[in-house]
Amino acid sequence: MKMRLILWLALLAVIVPAAAQEAGTLKKLRDDGEIVLGVRDASIPFSYADDNGQSIGYSVEICMRVVDHLREMLKMPGLKVRQQLVTSANRVPLVLNGTVDLECGSTVNNIERQKTVAFSLTTFIVNTKFIVKASSGVQKMADLKGKTVAVTGGTNTMQKITALSKQMNLDLSVINGKDHAESFLLLTNDRVAAFSEDDILLAGLAATSPTPNGFRLISIDGMLADPYALMMRRDDPQFKAAVDAALRNMFTSGEIQRIYDKWFLRPIPPHNVVLNFPMGDQLKRALAKPTDSGDPQDYK
Repeated sequence: MKMRLILWLALLAVIVPAAAQEAGTLKKLRDDGEIVLGVRDASIPFSYADDNGQSIGYSVEICMRVVDHLREMLKMPGLKVRQQLVTSANRVPLVLNGTVDLECGSTVNNIERQKTVAFSLTTFIVNTKFIVKASSGVQKMADLKGKTVAVTGGTNTMQKITALSKQMNLDLSVINGKDHAESFLLLTNDRVAAFSEDDILLAGLAATSPTPNGFRLISIDGMLADPYALMMRRDDPQFKAAVDAALRNMFTSGEIQRIYDKWFLRPIPPHNVVLNFPMGDQLKRALAKPTDSGDPQDYK
């Protein structure tokens, strides 16, 4: 009887920690046999649709490395991946309601968003800028005074540009595109004088347009950089720890540099465009000393 009790306790010691590790999203993955990745269709080169309608890109590839880590950790080599298209407006709600397990797009991690969702370690650093037509004559922000500009709905850029307009007395009128592709179309169709978004997204849209040399980026004075990260549900420390562990492995092994070079320095599908966007010092520092901070001051 005593031996049976000892064996039972030994078995319990193995089972309980394993079960404890599979709470929240990890348990959901176990029960469902799949992970749902939130992806975009026009966030070049982070998450965008290829010719087959599947999302590819820098963030998507990073997420797939995270999935490989989860398969090994959970001993689930057959863990399936399902892509769920999200937009700037619905990405947070779809994470909150459990539709999406891990969002793999171009989402800024900031302090306000951290009140409702969680973020992984930083994977990219961006700077907000304007893009204008090269033929427009716009050379600096002051040239946009009284103009109409585009901002994609559901992005934190909206608050930035609204504050900027008041601060610099630019009197800007803002039109919201439903996604980055539509916002860029507003510019190409001359419905707006400029489109404001993260610099790399603007560079990607211009590079993959029919007239890649027909646009110019305009810097915004005093605007701090923002960190991109993978988004997930809050209050799920086990899942976040697993995601961050996968990222740390990529950072320390140098795999992240290979992924970066693939999407920012080499020809990318579907048209083999080269963005020629070398890794900046801000991102190099964030990868050397990983952080999930949503405070722009930490990336100066």
